[in-house]
Amino acid sequence: MSLIYDLHCHSTESDGTLAPAELVAHAANQGVSVLALTDHDSTAGIEQAAQAATRHGLTLIPGVEISVTWERQTVHIVGLNLDIKNKALRKGLNALLEYRDVRARRIAQKLEKTGLKDALAGASRFAQGRLIGRVHFARYLVEQGKAESVRDVFKKFLVRNKPGHVAGQWASLEQAVGWIVQAGGMAVIAHPARYRMTATRLNRLIDEFKQAGGLGLEVLSGSHSRDEVQHMTAVALRHGLLASVGSDYHGPDNPWIEMGRLPAMPTQLTPVWQSALWPQVAA
Repeated sequence: MSLIYDLHCHSTESDGTLAPAELVAHAANQGVSVLALTDHDSTAGIEQAAQAATRHGLTLIPGVEISVTWERQTVHIVGLNLDIKNKALRKGLNALLEYRDVRARRIAQKLEKTGLKDALAGASRFAQGRLIGRVHFARYLVEQGKAESVRDVFKKFLVRNKPGHVAGQWASLEQAVGWIVQAGGMAVIAHPARYRMTATRLNRLIDEFKQAGGLGLEVLSGSHSRDEVQHMTAVALRHGLLASVGSDYHGPDNPWIEMGRLPAMPTQLTPVWQSALWPQVAA
């Protein structure tokens, strides 16, 4: 029996809506065999998820999704099969979480200038873990009747040139990949089609990523269209990158993205789980 992989998802330890154990149970119900929990800039949910994975007969891969500022643009690097106790990784992620606290306060101040009361406290109610992110502010804005949906909030309040926007000042590409490599993991560029880069710019990102020690590209993503999968397949082959797959599932509030629904890995690609760095998983 072939294994079903999902190597990119989020719990309440970042901006997902299911607790780590609930997320694992849902993945098992969807037929996922191998799951990576990749919360934003945090590995806090890994231990709870690993315990749940044992109960549900599912293999849990310790992961993270690290926020990176590259050429004034935010990109995300997924780390897979990590030693979450590694000192360099923990120090780097702690610094990002501290910055997220600063950023949350700045976002709250900006939103309160628009007439939204108690923005930080309101967002905190939706953040069940350590991290307070833009999606938590978005949920509070919807609750307060400022927008009809989270997507609507981002368009009106939280993107560039809107009243609640605060530009991220994240890790460098070299730092993020370095932390992952030092923790014994594999670095993967998350959902590359979402960045809307020109071919030249994407090639430059990948070249720098590989020079830093990066190995993979998330070819199959919950946000990729069929054409984008074909395009990223060609990109991965051209650059000699391993291919990864991840739904980027955040919870049932986003029904257009679900676990266990992604297409099969294109046969011409070498998946990350065929790397020598990947742990042995029984079929």
